[in-house]
Amino acid sequence: MDTKLTLKLDKLVIERAKGYARSHNRSLSRIIESYLKSLVIQNDSKDYDEIKISPFVKSMRTGVNIPADLDYKKEYSNYLTEKHK
Repeated sequence: MDTKLTLKLDKLVIERAKGYARSHNRSLSRIIESYLKSLVIQNDSKDYDEIKISPFVKSMRTGVNIPADLDYKKEYSNYLTEKHK
């Protein structure tokens, strides 16, 4: 569903953008929509991409896979119980 959006931009920018849109046989609205979509998609994927793991931290990997449903509180409690027997 399309919704109207009003933007205030520099007049020269609008004129040049309209020329660009014409030369590419696209509407200015579709070009702006494509650009905004790319920002949103890029931003969503950056949530994962921005997390950079340093080589030092990577070198500390143990290769142990931890189950997603691990109850770490219960495991820690068991560890403490065994430790203080």
